Amino acid sequence: MRDLERRYRRLLRAYPAGYRQARSAEIVGTYLDLAGTDRRWPSILDVADVLAGGGRERLRAAGAADLIPGVRLAAFLSYITATALAGFWAAAEVVTTSGAWGSPAFGPFATTGIVVWASWLLAAVVHILAPARWARGAIGLALFLTVAVVPVAALADLPRPYMFVLLPQATLGLLALAIPSHTAQHHRLIPLAIAPAAALIAVGALSGRSSWFYRFSYGAAILPETGAVLLLTAMLAAAVLSLRGDARGLWALLVLLTPIGLLALYPLTENVAPVVGAGYADYRVITGTTAATFILGGMTLAAALAIRARSSATASIPTISVHDRCPTCGK
Repeated sequence: MRDLERRYRRLLRAYPAGYRQARSAEIVGTYLDLAGTDRRWPSILDVADVLAGGGRERLRAAGAADLIPGVRLAAFLSYITATALAGFWAAAEVVTTSGAWGSPAFGPFATTGIVVWASWLLAAVVHILAPARWARGAIGLALFLTVAVVPVAALADLPRPYMFVLLPQATLGLLALAIPSHTAQHHRLIPLAIAPAAALIAVGALSGRSSWFYRFSYGAAILPETGAVLLLTAMLAAAVLSLRGDARGLWALLVLLTPIGLLALYPLTENVAPVVGAGYADYRVITGTTAATFILGGMTLAAALAIRARSSATASIPTISVHDRCPTCGK
């Protein structure tokens, strides 16, 4: 057995055992036919394809195949939310001033966050004009800049948005990478259409105020409200789709619980700080609250998957009534 074939067979452990026994030879043979003669390791795309396929089959075996459409719905709602917030914060970067305290600025803008928000708005334009792979690339770039602005601003001693602004944006962006490959054109217009409305709200609320107010006071209010809107939207979608016998809305709601929790990160940390004996929401409190939000969201989704798997297994067991005749002897 060649090394490449052996490595492909190891990758197939991502699939359920029964599926591997039935189709492992076919799958490995297909990958080997497509691989070059001099290749010794599976390509990154092949690894991603095998892992994605294995994940789908495991979900199907657990009776949760509708989780994937639910994730795609959650990704679309996350993308709309991230773009709307980008429009709001981009306008805030322009209309706020340095203030009476002479707080630092980034040229004509309040902080280096303008680079982040501009990248998210650019991703919304790319999503309309370009294929899905380009849209995901643009979202990935915006996500990278959202994370990179923290060390870059620290090294260059420049102002940046606060962590409770960047963390939910990064989480929404990470989920937005799962947007559907085939989306109707009028659906692609939604994120970019909402961004100007959010920008107008920022102009009306923050025009002439200090950048401190933009970065802290108003951010502490707008993000939990945004989370509440996202929660209500997800709940409405879950209710409407459930009436049609479609569970993807419920899965989308479960997936969105983590970013919704992070949108309320500031009030959460303010309430957690006194409980843990901290005078204010410092780095440790923010880190711990963020980790707890991810853990609780993951546990909720895992519990739902376990319940679905158990109910699916129970439903697959045939039941025999005591009044039924024996299929062998007829008695």
